Amino acid sequence: MTVESSGSGHGVTTTSTPSRGVAAHPDGRLPGLDGLRAIAILAVLAFHLDPRWLPGGFLGVDVFFVISGFLITTLLVRERASEGRIDLRGFWTRRARRLLPALLVLVPSVILLARLVETDLLVGIGRQAIGALTFTSNWLEIGAGSDYFHSTSPQLLMNLWSLAVEEQFYLVWPLVAIGLMFFVRSSRARAGIAVALALGSAVLMASRYDPELGATRVYYGTDTHLMGLMLGAALAFAWAAPHRAWTSTDLWQRLRVPVVAGAAIVLAALVALLDESTPLTFRGGILLASLATTVLVLGVVERPSPLRSALDLPVLRWIGERSYGLYLWHWPVILIVEADLSWASRGADDYVWSRLWCVVVTAAIADLSYRFIETPVRRRGFRGTGRHILHVIRWSGTRTARAVWASVAVLAIALTAVMVTAPSRTRVQELLDANAAAATATIPTAAPSTPTPTGASATKGATPPATSTQPATTGGKPATGGQSWAMPTGAEIDAYGDSMMVGSLHALRYYFPGIRIDARSNRQWSEGLKVVQARGNGNRRAVVLALGTNAGTDLDRARQVLDALGPQRMVVIVTLHGRINRIASDNAKLRELVAGRDNVALADWDAALVDTTGQLQSDGMHPSLKGAHLYSKTIRQAFADLSERHTGTKVTLKELPLP
Repeated sequence: MTVESSGSGHGVTTTSTPSRGVAAHPDGRLPGLDGLRAIAILAVLAFHLDPRWLPGGFLGVDVFFVISGFLITTLLVRERASEGRIDLRGFWTRRARRLLPALLVLVPSVILLARLVETDLLVGIGRQAIGALTFTSNWLEIGAGSDYFHSTSPQLLMNLWSLAVEEQFYLVWPLVAIGLMFFVRSSRARAGIAVALALGSAVLMASRYDPELGATRVYYGTDTHLMGLMLGAALAFAWAAPHRAWTSTDLWQRLRVPVVAGAAIVLAALVALLDESTPLTFRGGILLASLATTVLVLGVVERPSPLRSALDLPVLRWIGERSYGLYLWHWPVILIVEADLSWASRGADDYVWSRLWCVVVTAAIADLSYRFIETPVRRRGFRGTGRHILHVIRWSGTRTARAVWASVAVLAIALTAVMVTAPSRTRVQELLDANAAAATATIPTAAPSTPTPTGASATKGATPPATSTQPATTGGKPATGGQSWAMPTGAEIDAYGDSMMVGSLHALRYYFPGIRIDARSNRQWSEGLKVVQARGNGNRRAVVLALGTNAGTDLDRARQVLDALGPQRMVVIVTLHGRINRIASDNAKLRELVAGRDNVALADWDAALVDTTGQLQSDGMHPSLKGAHLYSKTIRQAFADLSERHTGTKVTLKELPLP
């Protein structure tokens, strides 16, 4: 069999001729692999549309990696077997033909579209564009401290990290494969070396993964995310051996159906159940998904079967053939459509329709890319395509030719201007940065008596939000030394939080004059424990805790925080909100945390957002100006409920006007 793989695992097409039992389709495809690619891109698309829909959908990338490793290594093995050598220049030229044309159209197009819709999408675009065009996105984003799973600043070209990993594989692996084929005579030994590299990468991922630092380094890193590519390569080496990856044995014939079915079930379960907050994902989960995919690839290419027939259905084949374009375009389209349709409320019908619109737009662009960009260049080459384009322009007439070149010049100038003027921070980040210093500043223990709320930043002097009799206090604690359940004033409240609290700083001070706030972006429960313990007895009699949006609820640390505060203080814990699958389980942990603690109440920020609009910033996570007031009122109501629970006296909360 000769194999011609024309590009990335996100859009590989293969031509082949039958040899040694391999059944090739008359049009040159390996039947079934397009279907596997289709399933992979659909999983990734569902995950990026909304992680709650398919928590482990990001594992579709690992399916691509296995297929790509198998096809590329098979190409190299067959070329050496038939030609006695490997044409590296030809190999890399074919990769460039497959990858570059669509990429060169994507990058300037989405940059210009983003400028028209939402300038926040252009933050860091210079770095992203360089990474995209040099296939170094993964390492540049690691260096920039980007977070794949919890980014508060939208990365327009974030999805290109995996394309970078594959291209780095294409550049280095042929040289390694040539060395293996020259120095290692046994296909079994070559496969064993590839498996060892896969296991080594998996061990690196598991050992370097730190839940507190996040998963981006081990997820983006070529060294730590090589297992799928290497397992695919191992299968290719084994498939080239006389035993055809041991499929000629009686044992395989007996176990083939249950083994392949089991692999399909395992992969489906991982895609449905794993998520980025589970350490198991990076400590064996991705490796297991890659192993399951390897078995599925073997089951598909080994012989005709119901599985192969199902994967070769026309609709799956259509999607698989366009998987590269679908992968390239889906993420920028989601961000641009989401920014353009800012009216679409999360959780409402409008939100679902906006997601469906993203799918329609992505599919249309991917099909156009496949028909008019990718296929022509793959067939004609760069020079042939260039000559064809110039010929069409030349024979279209002088007026048309001038219009075309003028348009190209205008777009080039516009692109340059957009790149030069791109913002360095999103508006959300600017707000958080502006509030960050004030969030750790010392707040007076007494508030001015006259309310002076003016504008978005007015925070001091608001009328106390509740009418209730307050005990005399000293340093925020009852002067008598007894426990007080009266509704606390702002001067009796300490607040510890993450960027949700930083973004709500002014509103919190408006509703709780004199509140002392210690908040920082990305603060987790572990750091919350340290700052609470550091203040010790200096903590006021009422405390707000809003931690863990980025890293989730650390139940053990959260219990330690409450133990450090003790039962004599009124404590309100704020639930989490975000388009993250783990939010429901995180909030369930918070409810478990509160259960049985009479001095603790839950401020259900997540529930308060249901069926609302305009409460969140463009990132869909941080409170807007309007949302910051809802955030603060939710906390205020929780304190009122906690007070009423113990005193039996109703707390009347004054409705404050939006400043």
